[in-house]
Amino acid sequence: MNTVVETNELLDRLPPHLKQYIKPQNYEQYTPINQAVWRYVMRKNVDYLRAVAHESYVGGLKRTGISIDEIPSMYGMNRILKEIGWAAVAVDGFIPPNAFMEFQAYKVLVIASDIRQLENIEYTPAPDIIHEGAGHAPIIASPDYAEYLRRFGEIGAKAISSAHDTDMYDAVRELSILKEAEGISTERIEAAEHRVLQLQNKKVTPSEIALIRNLHWWTVEYGLVGTVEAPKIYGAGLLSSIGESVWCMKDEVKKIPYSIEAAYQDFDITKPQPQLYVTPDFAYLQEVLEEFANTMAVRKGGWRGLKKLIESKQLGTIELSTGLQVSGHFTRMIQNEDNEVVYFETEGETALSYREKEVIGHGVSRHSKGFRSPLGKLKGINLAIENMGPRDLQAYNFYDGKPISFEFESGITVEGLNVTGLRNLRGELMLIQFTDCTVRYKEEVLFRPDMGDFDMAVGKEILSAFAGAADYRSFDLVTHNPSSETIRVTLSEEEKMLNDYYKEIRDMRSNGMIKSRCMEIFEALQKDHPYDWLLPLELYERTKAEAVLQHLIQLKERRPKVSHLIDDGLLLIEKQNIGIN
Repeated sequence: MNTVVETNELLDRLPPHLKQYIKPQNYEQYTPINQAVWRYVMRKNVDYLRAVAHESYVGGLKRTGISIDEIPSMYGMNRILKEIGWAAVAVDGFIPPNAFMEFQAYKVLVIASDIRQLENIEYTPAPDIIHEGAGHAPIIASPDYAEYLRRFGEIGAKAISSAHDTDMYDAVRELSILKEAEGISTERIEAAEHRVLQLQNKKVTPSEIALIRNLHWWTVEYGLVGTVEAPKIYGAGLLSSIGESVWCMKDEVKKIPYSIEAAYQDFDITKPQPQLYVTPDFAYLQEVLEEFANTMAVRKGGWRGLKKLIESKQLGTIELSTGLQVSGHFTRMIQNEDNEVVYFETEGETALSYREKEVIGHGVSRHSKGFRSPLGKLKGINLAIENMGPRDLQAYNFYDGKPISFEFESGITVEGLNVTGLRNLRGELMLIQFTDCTVRYKEEVLFRPDMGDFDMAVGKEILSAFAGAADYRSFDLVTHNPSSETIRVTLSEEEKMLNDYYKEIRDMRSNGMIKSRCMEIFEALQKDHPYDWLLPLELYERTKAEAVLQHLIQLKERRPKVSHLIDDGLLLIEKQNIGIN
């Protein structure tokens, strides 16, 4: 298969901190059994989903380059997605939620390029190419849904996380890797499951990223569209699971009209969902998303937003009423009796920006040891500094090159030599530089002359607070070191031989079947691989040999857990014979 990388300007403009998650697809690593798993799931899904999935699903498969018979090449998908204004990249399993969201904001689908093992053919907690490629990609052909994904990414990338979210991400990633790896002990998997369960049951106040992740789960992953009485599937988790796509339509699964309340409904990634939400259409998804965004710190700002950033211990940004953006690790704030923030501090590398671009001369090299500033109005003056015109500034002795002393309503005092000021596009002061400066609050000295120049942010209030940097170029963000790596399978000689048989049948499907050779392979299977069920199905599909059918019937008795999968495969073959497919 051709795996030449196709250029796409969407990928070219990705920032380095997102590009660090991209990995080669390594198409040659897919085994013939992997290909057979893809084919079985896709044939079963398309047969069933054409009746219960959203109308854009089947057409979307074609538009996005998804083949039923073979695992798609990421680069072929990327070339075709370009036509609808999107792109796709391969990653290694789960990536951090904010990064996942930011990819969506850039209109890039993140696709875990590994594929589930045969024993997990119905469902896997790990993201894989069946889930991502055959689940997410087809629905994106719907313009309304594609815009919802993009907008969700923009908002979700700004959501503030917590230390608990980091622990949860690490635990789920580890569990997903272990469940898809061969030779992992039951005890180790159970320990990983216990860790996830403990974290899920831990009573913590949900962070913004936890709440928006819930919305993502109940829409993008497990969403239904239409009416509660007759919904259609559009969520990728349902579209890619041959088990859950059937289960979700049963009366046992409660159908609930979609609303912002879904943000407060947790989920268990290890179990089928007991309830699902139904949106009337994709446009309504955006209405709820905007309603939720109005509750976030990115729009509300204030002390609550800054408090979330402090508690997150992650890189974040506040935007002041002048438009000045301060990005760093926030560690402290002082509030007045009305809970308004009158002072804040960051620790370590900090950068100042305006309209998402770093202010010249105010990057991490200048503010390597943090940043601090009072906020609010001056005492006895019913006018904020940012609202002062040239005459007002002169009246209150704000002269460049002149010493000045003033006090904020909060009681914070500033005394030093006023060097210069920096203005925004409206002509308002948003930063004032002082030398030989002392800043005090009550009995505490907040800044001393020996600490260097004092750059004071000008602003009455915090209008916005969000995760990440205002200008990603301000920081070295290429630091991703996952706590767990995907475990690659090393095939035994016996497994290599079985894969050789799968490959031979796969090649015959393209080049013409030789029945005598098929029966030779069948005899070898009976002897050396008596419990394999998928290759006998492929052999029966082509030979219709009674001996193969009887073997499959016997397998159903010996392996009751896969009997329904064998039945489904036989039904597909029967439909194919009478021309229904």
